[in-house]
Order: sequence, then C-alpha cells, then structure tokens
Amino acid sequence: MQIIRSLTMFIAVANAMSFRKAAIEQGVSPQAVSKAVKQLETHLGLKLIHRSTRHLSLTEEGAQLFKDASLGMQMLSEALVGLEQSKQGMDGKIRLAAPLAFGNRVLTPLIEAFQAIHPGIHFDVLLSDDFVDIVSLRIDIGFRTGLSPERNVISRKLGEIVSVICAAPKYIDKFGMPADIHALQTHRCTAFLHPQTGKELPWEILANEEINYIHVPSVARFNNVEAEIEAVKQGVGIGQLSEYLITQELESGALVPMLPEGRVPRLGIYMYYAERVNIPSRVRRFIDFCMDRMLA
Repeated sequence: MQIIRSLTMFIAVANAMSFRKAAIEQGVSPQAVSKAVKQLETHLGLKLIHRSTRHLSLTEEGAQLFKDASLGMQMLSEALVGLEQSKQGMDGKIRLAAPLAFGNRVLTPLIEAFQAIHPGIHFDVLLSDDFVDIVSLRIDIGFRTGLSPERNVISRKLGEIVSVICAAPKYIDKFGMPADIHALQTHRCTAFLHPQTGKELPWEILANEEINYIHVPSVARFNNVEAEIEAVKQGVGIGQLSEYLITQELESGALVPMLPEGRVPRLGIYMYYAERVNIPSRVRRFIDFCMDRMLA
C-alpha cells in the first residue's frame, strides 16, 4: 500500500509539474509529497524527476512510468468504482445453494418474483441435498431443510416443516379413506429412503404430544422427494409429505389431507450466509425479500 501511495503522489506531481499543486490536490503537505516521491525513487533505484528551485522535469524513466502508471491507476480506479457500485447497486449476480425439492418448488418462484422487481440481478443456483460449504464454493446464500446449520454461519429460520399424510382423489375413490392410523396397515403407501443409508424412514405420528414412529406397507420407495410427491399425486399410494412442498396441491384438491395424527411439526427451513457486514446490497435485499415472503 505504501508503494501505491507513493505512486499516486508521483502521478499527481507529474500531472501538475508542481509539488505544491500536487500537495493541494492530495490534501497533504508539499514535504509529504516530496518524501513519497523520494521513497518511490529509492524503491525503484531510478531517478524519476529532475528538480530545481524553479523547474521540474521528468527523466526518461519517469516519463515512461508516468505513462504506464497513469493508465494502470485509471483501470484500478474504475475497478474499485465498479465494485462499490456493485455493492451499493441492484445489478449483478447472486449465488444460491438449496436442497433439490426446496429449489424446485420454493426457491424458483422466489427468484421469479424478485427478478420482476429487480431484473438486473441474475442468479447461479446450486441444488444439492448435501450440506453446502458456502465459503469454499463462493455461495452468497444457502438454504437448508431439517436442523439449523451449525458451521460458523449466520442462520435465519424461515419456517417450520410440517408433515402431512395425504393421497390423491383417484386413490381415495379406488381404495377408500383409512379410518385411523391402524387402518394404514391395510392400505398402499409410499416411503422415503434415507439418501446416505438407503434405509426406509418410518412415518411420524403425534400421540399424546409425543412423536411416535410407525412403518407402513410401502408399495413404492423413493430417495427423491419430488418423485415421491409425483407418485402420490398419481394415486400410487398414501404418502406422508412435507406440507410446504405441496401447498398448491392441497389448495387445489389434487392431494387430500387425512389422519390429523400424521400432522407433525418438527424440523425447520433455514437460510444461512457467511457475513453479517459488508454484504452487497443485492444480496441483503434478497435476504430480506425471502424473510418477508416466507414469514408472511
């Protein structure tokens, strides 16, 4: 940084051909400007300016440095201005990471609504059901379903994940509605396979304010949430699905909720990011937008 300061002083002197005028422009004393130029000459081992009591002139090396450095300093200044405008402005790119189902059903509509307001903002979206290291991958904002992230990030809870047992009208027309939880044992059901272990996850049932786990007769098992939702919509079987992912289907009647004991709130939806300060305005605005939309 000291060399850059000295180079800045030298360019000011070369422009004005005066230590006094350069000092006024830089807001320092003439002695400080002279010292900075001398430090630059010492560092380079070259004479840059011929000095006399009434006249200054650039040496051949000084003239070449002035020509090259002026262009470089202009490019540096433009780059810094561009970064500052990017930080303060509402144009640029935001990099996001999210689970597959959340990205498809929740994040994509959020992006569409946000870009309707800020069309100059573009998105790179990484979808993965694994925890994403947002620092190493240069991700601005990550989203996670399940438990709160605990890896030195700032985490904001966007909502609860509530499980709901449901089926398509065509399934109910063909097989009927189960009268109670026990009647599920005589019905066709879907199940979800743990992505890492491959084991079938039990259904969660709320009884006496406690969560109990039951296994159902699964006729189709999936390691992908979207595939299981589609199977239940097609009438393959009864499923226990995350309510926030099937809001539209429940509202339209494409899926019918049943058995209130299967409505279990336990996990959460989280947004996380690495820094609390010096966040570009576009990223901060999208964070606030997501909070407003999902907590409304």
